[in-house]
Amino acid sequence: MGDLLLVRHGETEWSVSGQHTSFTDLPLTQRGEEQAKSLAPLLAGRTFARILTSPLGRAIRTAELAGLSGAVPDPDLHEWDYGGYEGITTREIHRTDPDWCLWTQGVPAGPPEHPGESPDEVAARADRVLARIAPALAEGDVILVAHGHFLRVLTARRLGLSAAEGRLFQLGTGTVSRLSTEHGWPVISEWNKTSPL
Repeated sequence: MGDLLLVRHGETEWSVSGQHTSFTDLPLTQRGEEQAKSLAPLLAGRTFARILTSPLGRAIRTAELAGLSGAVPDPDLHEWDYGGYEGITTREIHRTDPDWCLWTQGVPAGPPEHPGESPDEVAARADRVLARIAPALAEGDVILVAHGHFLRVLTARRLGLSAAEGRLFQLGTGTVSRLSTEHGWPVISEWNKTSPL
């Protein structure tokens, strides 16, 4: 059984400000580009049975700069659809709803093209990804380049946890994490690994 490597895209303006960013496809900042390039040594020399990215530009660009060739965009790897909270920070949300928690409540509806997602809907996407990559993991390592909240849900699901337990796995921009197995059980082998910039 191969390892599942998770790469969170490099920094964007909204990842710095804390604004919820799903379908607003911001480019990487200069620092974000440097973060992505710095991942190349961590990934060099590895062979991957499958390389998938989110269809959003910030993830695709991170994969390119990290030296991952042959990546295939997968629509299920896009970030949590934040609906009516797109572009808004948690601090701003808490001014009117101090008890709000993304991990348990989801988000209010947004425009028709971005209605928002519940934790269960994000978990269903993560489960689809995990089912699709299972045959490739039987052959070797798989790498996914995507987004913070989505990868946290995917990690929870891989470990047999609910989507809400993704809150336990803080994930920085421009990082590599590795999920392995021990005695047949999924485990976290490395988390938030970076190369010095």
